[in-house]
Amino acid sequence: MAAQDGTKGAATGIDQGEVKRRNVSQPNGSYIPKEVEQKLDEKTRRQTNSFLQTLDEWEFLIAPIIFTVLAFFTRTWKIGLSDIVTWDEAHFGKFGSHYLKREFYFDVHPPLGKMLVGLSGLLAGYNGSFEFKSGEKYPPELNYTYMRLFNCAFGALCVPLAYFTAKELHFKRPTVWLVTLMVLCENSYTTISRFILLDSMLLFFTFTTVFCWASFHNQRHDPFSPEWALWLIMTGLSIGCVCSVKWVGMFGTALVGIYTIEDLWNKFGDLRMPKQTLAAHVGFRVVGLIVIPLIVYMFTFWVHFQILENSGPGDAQMSSLFQANLKGTEVGQGSPLEIAYGSRTTIKNMGYGGGLLHSHVQTYPEGSSQQQITCYHHKDANNDWFFYPNRHQPEFNIDAPIKYVGDKDVIRFIHAQTGRNLHSHQVAAPVTKSDWEVSCYGNTTVGDTKDHWVIEVVDDAASNDYSKVRTLTTAFRLRHVDLGCYLRAGNVNLPQWGFKQIETTCVKENHPRDPYTHWNVESHVNEKLPPGDPGSYKSPFFRDFVHLNVAMMTSNNALVPDPDKQDDLASKPWQWPLLHVGLRMCGWDDHIVKYFLLGNPIVYWGSTFSLVFFMGMIVWYAIRWQRGYDELTWKQIDHFHYSGIYPVLGWFLHYLPFVAMARVTYVHHYYPALYFAIICCGFCLDWYTRDLHKGVQWSIYTVLYGVVIFLFWLFRAICFGMEGSNQQWSHLKWLDTWRMAD
Repeated sequence: MAAQDGTKGAATGIDQGEVKRRNVSQPNGSYIPKEVEQKLDEKTRRQTNSFLQTLDEWEFLIAPIIFTVLAFFTRTWKIGLSDIVTWDEAHFGKFGSHYLKREFYFDVHPPLGKMLVGLSGLLAGYNGSFEFKSGEKYPPELNYTYMRLFNCAFGALCVPLAYFTAKELHFKRPTVWLVTLMVLCENSYTTISRFILLDSMLLFFTFTTVFCWASFHNQRHDPFSPEWALWLIMTGLSIGCVCSVKWVGMFGTALVGIYTIEDLWNKFGDLRMPKQTLAAHVGFRVVGLIVIPLIVYMFTFWVHFQILENSGPGDAQMSSLFQANLKGTEVGQGSPLEIAYGSRTTIKNMGYGGGLLHSHVQTYPEGSSQQQITCYHHKDANNDWFFYPNRHQPEFNIDAPIKYVGDKDVIRFIHAQTGRNLHSHQVAAPVTKSDWEVSCYGNTTVGDTKDHWVIEVVDDAASNDYSKVRTLTTAFRLRHVDLGCYLRAGNVNLPQWGFKQIETTCVKENHPRDPYTHWNVESHVNEKLPPGDPGSYKSPFFRDFVHLNVAMMTSNNALVPDPDKQDDLASKPWQWPLLHVGLRMCGWDDHIVKYFLLGNPIVYWGSTFSLVFFMGMIVWYAIRWQRGYDELTWKQIDHFHYSGIYPVLGWFLHYLPFVAMARVTYVHHYYPALYFAIICCGFCLDWYTRDLHKGVQWSIYTVLYGVVIFLFWLFRAICFGMEGSNQQWSHLKWLDTWRMAD
């Protein structure tokens, strides 16, 4: 009992107020001692801390998964809402159709992106029959939504690539999230990824190039290791792919090239490095960053030629021999092999992208005022010419014995439609004033020796015998007898009075290797001659590859603003970083789902401001360095160099060429440069916040996250589709130049 009493005393002999103070009342009236409560709280804190620690440890996996899911949501939400051909879908969808029908076409861009468009159509069960006319409604049998989904995957994958790139650039976690969020919530990236275009593919391979370059740079302390070699090869593959989508990828190639030159120059100055090691570094980079990209680029063209085996709308841009090997072509099919007097022919210029010798009834508005001579890619009867004897020989008689045309023969060319002679005289050409004008003059009986041309055979793909001129295979030059000049069709287009066709002149200088003075007979009709088989002579791949690339370059340079037309969609490069303009991607009627290509204001203006701010940082640190302040460690300088200067250099390389170009430009040309500006923005914030207290740091970034997300959501309609009257979005028209509500 005593023990029981003692126990009871110990349990009950406590002041009632103390019991109330130390115990916690529960709903059922029971009490939990404070010691137990503290243990429970400590256990909860441990569990919470363990959970947060787990999240922290697995952030590298959890965060990119979340960002990727959000990216696919924003890029795919209501992607099939508009069922009409929107903006440049008219071009690239049509090119995809050509791949499915295997018809040869011509375009100013390399083939990889368009082949992927064709692949999306193939996977969607599309047969290539739709013409993709702008504004036209998609037919029920064409699963345009699937094709858009295929395309948007490239745009969505840019988001995790931005995340991993920011990590490779050694940004702190808040900055990594901000850079990723700026790419995720960039309205223009979202919009451009939702259609059958090349831009999402261009952005994807631009992002992979930057990511692989940054990963390769981080392996620099372990050269020749498997990881080092892997990222070197991956960088080369990315360069090859981005250049194979659009030539804008060359600017990313230049960035990697500058980095490589600097890196090798530093190694060259390291006298401790053995010469064999230095040579190995050079060799690996030549293979990884030159040979591999070139192989990828050429391989896409090889596949391009293999798929497009049928004759199509782009035939005329290629050599006659190439065309003769296409299925369904009329070039060379049944044509007699050897040219004779009286043969009716078409004559093709062998320069890269050269056209067919052409004339029409229109005359030059100045100079001789005689009938125009041009080069033209479209095939019609105005390209037909007769080979005729010169005026010192007997008049051509159809019943006379066959006489073949050969090297050094002096002949006339009679235009089949107008009966006039190919002619030149001492009158300055209309555009290239240093050359003589070429015209059509007289007829079969009226004329003079200025109608005479000497055939000079340059080469023959079929024979070393130059005694005869052969269809397709013989390359020859035409020298004017009286003037000594050579017939030439360069890269100069005539004004509108010449229908923007290629100027054809008689050049005074004699440059035997100039391909624009080389000609061949493309088609040939002569009932007195037996048909030949010129298609048995194959056109070499490398020659076709070079020919097509030069033709693409020539056509790209010709995309200049037309003063006779007003292009409401075009814009100036100075407007892009300021978000001064957007772009209407379709009609603006109330019954049409409308899309407006415009960026997130905070992303654009913030990134542009950061570029200016970064320039100020360079000036600031340069001045302090010169004044003897030694405030930056070598580690900080290295971070500033590779994570700051190189992204800014990437922006300049992707932006300034468009400022210098004479070609017409649009807002989407800025999108690769914008990515580098976003990285620069991340760098500037990271540089000045990384040493702040975590609470202050996260407070700043939380505000930025909120603003970026809010503005993306505010402008979401321009990405996901504006239905009904455009006046509903007048509140988004912050600038008068944003034509989304008028």
